[in-house]
Amino acid sequence: MLNDHAKIVKVFAAAGEIVGRKKLQKMIFIAKKLKFPFYEKYNFHFFGPYSEELTLRIEELCNLGFLSEVKEKKGGYMQYRYGLTEEGERFLSHYELELPHLEPCMVDMNDRSSKFLELVSTILYFDDLSKEEVKEKVFTLKSKQGYTEEDIESAYLYIEELCEKAIATQTLRH
Repeated sequence: MLNDHAKIVKVFAAAGEIVGRKKLQKMIFIAKKLKFPFYEKYNFHFFGPYSEELTLRIEELCNLGFLSEVKEKKGGYMQYRYGLTEEGERFLSHYELELPHLEPCMVDMNDRSSKFLELVSTILYFDDLSKEEVKEKVFTLKSKQGYTEEDIESAYLYIEELCEKAIATQTLRH
């Protein structure tokens, strides 16, 4: 019944604490594009792919006590830290979730900046376009972020690295 919730909790069991709602959104979207079984619907938003379903699911998991949410004032905005609770670990123990290769992908993504993951997820959102068309989209839609050609190349290389981590049982959609 709460299988999709359990998969989200599993992300925290794999990655540890995740700082930032935007980062969390991008990590799940990227994992979904790597064919991990996340089914939240995403639309393109100000900061790239965004899922209202995921936002609601995280809120529910916090309300159930399975995830902790700590709000911190940082500069002119609020930053959110999410982590797995003991109650969340007990909840997860009731599910036999086989998500091979999820942990190395999540740990790696969690080590990256949310700005970089925003670029990676934007590229993956437009993966049905050619590389040149994707670059044009990035430079147009993300002009305020100031991404460079080098940033985009780094993001494509990173996508390849993640694919290699997840490749044993999955393939990236193209």
